Amino acid sequence: MSALLAPDTPSTELPTLAEVLAQNSNVRGLIEWRKKLEQQLDARLEAGESIRKIVHARTHAIDDALIHLWQRQGLSNEGIALIAVGGYGRGELLPKSDVDVMILSHQPLTPEQEEQVSQFVSNLWDAGLEPGVSVRTVAECIEAAQDMTVATSLVESRLIYGDKSLSLLPRRIVSETWTDFDFYTQKMAEQNARHAQHHNTEYNLEPDIKNAPGGLRDINQVGWIAKRYYRVVRLYDLVHLGFISEFEYNELEACEDILWLIRHHLHRITNRNENRLLFDYQRTVAERMHYTADANDHHNAIIERFMRDYYRAAMRVSTFNEMLLAYFFETAIEPKLPELSPPHVTPLNERFELVNQKISVRHHRVFSETPSAILELFFFMASREDVTGIRARTLRLLMLAANGIDENFRQNPTHKALFMAIIRGRHHLYQTFQAMKRYGVLGRYLPAFGQIIGLMQYDLFHIYTVDMHTLILLRNLQRFGSPEFEETFPVVSFIYNRLDRKDIIYLAALFHDIAKGRGGDHSELGAEDANVFCLAHGLTQREANIVSWLTRNHLLMSLTAQKKDISDPDIILDFAQKVGDMVHLNYLYVLTVADINATNPTLWNTWRASLLRQLYNHTRRVLRSGLDNPIDRQSWIDDTKQQASDLLAGAFYQDAVENIWRELGDEYFLRERPSEVAWHTREILLHGHETPLVQMREHRELNQDAVQIFVYTHDLTNLFASTVAVFDQMDLNVQDARIITAKTGFSLDTYIVLDRHGTLLTDQSRRDEVTARLKDVLANPNKAQSLAQRRIPRQLRHFNVPSEVNIKLDIVHQYNVVEVISLDRPGLLAQIGALFAKQNIDIKTARIATLGERAEDVFFITDTHGKPLDNDAAQELGELLMQELDAQNPS
Repeated sequence: MSALLAPDTPSTELPTLAEVLAQNSNVRGLIEWRKKLEQQLDARLEAGESIRKIVHARTHAIDDALIHLWQRQGLSNEGIALIAVGGYGRGELLPKSDVDVMILSHQPLTPEQEEQVSQFVSNLWDAGLEPGVSVRTVAECIEAAQDMTVATSLVESRLIYGDKSLSLLPRRIVSETWTDFDFYTQKMAEQNARHAQHHNTEYNLEPDIKNAPGGLRDINQVGWIAKRYYRVVRLYDLVHLGFISEFEYNELEACEDILWLIRHHLHRITNRNENRLLFDYQRTVAERMHYTADANDHHNAIIERFMRDYYRAAMRVSTFNEMLLAYFFETAIEPKLPELSPPHVTPLNERFELVNQKISVRHHRVFSETPSAILELFFFMASREDVTGIRARTLRLLMLAANGIDENFRQNPTHKALFMAIIRGRHHLYQTFQAMKRYGVLGRYLPAFGQIIGLMQYDLFHIYTVDMHTLILLRNLQRFGSPEFEETFPVVSFIYNRLDRKDIIYLAALFHDIAKGRGGDHSELGAEDANVFCLAHGLTQREANIVSWLTRNHLLMSLTAQKKDISDPDIILDFAQKVGDMVHLNYLYVLTVADINATNPTLWNTWRASLLRQLYNHTRRVLRSGLDNPIDRQSWIDDTKQQASDLLAGAFYQDAVENIWRELGDEYFLRERPSEVAWHTREILLHGHETPLVQMREHRELNQDAVQIFVYTHDLTNLFASTVAVFDQMDLNVQDARIITAKTGFSLDTYIVLDRHGTLLTDQSRRDEVTARLKDVLANPNKAQSLAQRRIPRQLRHFNVPSEVNIKLDIVHQYNVVEVISLDRPGLLAQIGALFAKQNIDIKTARIATLGERAEDVFFITDTHGKPLDNDAAQELGELLMQELDAQNPS
């Protein structure tokens, strides 16, 4: 693989440049040759020939063409040579790959040779080869090799034609220019920087299949370092030297074939040297690679299957890259470092020892003689703070031994005890389970977990595969126990550190999404799996019940906070009854916060934190007073008024405050917190009946990315739609809206918005602009319809989110709950608000959620008389909403 091609590799049936130019010797002949070449290669690939043969055949055809053009210019083969470098030197040419060559000579070129070389290069461009050409003398090559990029390309040098005495010089120059240590350390620094650019994960939604972790560059990296050190030209030569096993070589070659095939199709689809597997191309690539959908599959099933295979291949590449480069360091670099040689060895038991803080087997028969040592190794990782990893030789043995994990292994009581000891370990929880997954242990010990490895969901909300999301969730839980995260998660950290059994929440994390991809309710199926596993691993029925309950209800708290009015005492009571007690509430709260943070880093914000904290505190109060004690709504109202009065004390006459409050009604004091009531009252009293009144402040419980905007104005038909249209124009994401219409005909609206730029409260000019735009559009509501619409972002255009409208009657509160699901896009809220206004609908409260490409908004509505819609009116509203959403939905 990626090897120097054998000279006798056939390129049968491919047109030679000499044959084509014999009939048409001008530029058109060069173009015709390249076109025929690529057509025939594509036909052979479609007929079932392997991508490896296609890549090598293209390389041989290009070699033949370059030799013909070289000879055609009359260039000699003495003192000068045409040498392939970089990917072309490896024999790795995809349809739009650069053809990198170096023209190397002992002496500077004569004027005649310069003219011949110039014409040669022009012919390469005419043939559409997009060459990268360097012309150097040997002395210039020595100087250029001091640059690592040049040196790396020279490691792959291969003579195409010319003076054979020059063929070995490029690799020799690199070996003499760079020491083993310097070459290794600089290439590793480059790899680390490259990985960082791609978030240090194989699981990007739009991966770069060449440069991201697990991409082609990770395979190349092994070759560059090892081939230079061992003075070989093919990666397969390293098998004979014992650096890489036949099994490892075959695995890498199979992964490289997958990556090559994807890259081939990307080049064909885009007609350029494209390596990014963007959403734009994923479906087409999957179809060209013959992925098919079953009758019951959802729309994106073939993409998810294709991407799962890609992610699994990328993970294997990353694993072998890590192991082989670690083996190189331990055998070639470490023995030469005084600080690490002789190594510091700490015996752990008769099977394991620490060598320079990495776990190592004490002999090569450890896993074959004692299969439990497979899990024992990870127990040491989880229980010792001084462990930094696993030695490469041990990794090799471990990955082979993991293939022996079967049902008998899983049923062994010793192995069950070891697994529980790992999950109860005090150190490196995330790193331990990541290693167990990476080296094939976790997916075999827990087969259901093996099924979710590489499983992605084709959306912008779940940015990690299911397995990676699960491990990040474990990492987040572990972080809650660390002092450095107490400031970021103060309430959650406090609760987490007081959980009696942290293994319970770890197990719930491990199982909460384990049933995804099976069909059916993954929460229910996962809960069943969790119960069986927990009982088989020594937990009591009560403990297993908690794990199962958490798995079954892991979405309960986030959905309640996001989609229901948690200022409503009845909603809190209903949630408290589902939770049952403080034990379940504490576990669920911690799990929910960790889960949201592990789904998408952009999903967690101070507004969501505030909602969950509010729900937790209200529920705790109910649970402590007893579920049998109904919530006294009047006491709730009186408490809110009293606390608001305390905040206003001394600033205004109480009679003036009471006059405003009498116009607002009881619902206002149930839905608003005391701090909001005091703020609204203060602003109205200070500004009299100046309308429209627009005020904003930092949310008292949040950071500056969340801003409260208070709008006090005469009630208008299109008020909500006009307001949110301005917010959209100013890049403000609405999270929550509360709309109160007073008896005097004034509307008191409070919006919680997230500022994408984070400058609304610090940039006075921007603040003034938002205020001015709001006042203008509220004074002239029809202007909202003429606000310019922003374009839909590129990524959103590739998702099909069928619009969905659900309308339910809340009998207790006498309003309708309207849930709208659609593709998120600029102006969506204003569009919905305008329709509500047209149908004489009053919005009482709105909960706005954007989950990747998906908008899930909830509106609590009545008619203009404060009454819920009857069945006919609700059905008509639902149909109108669907028509409006579908008409504007680009999917």
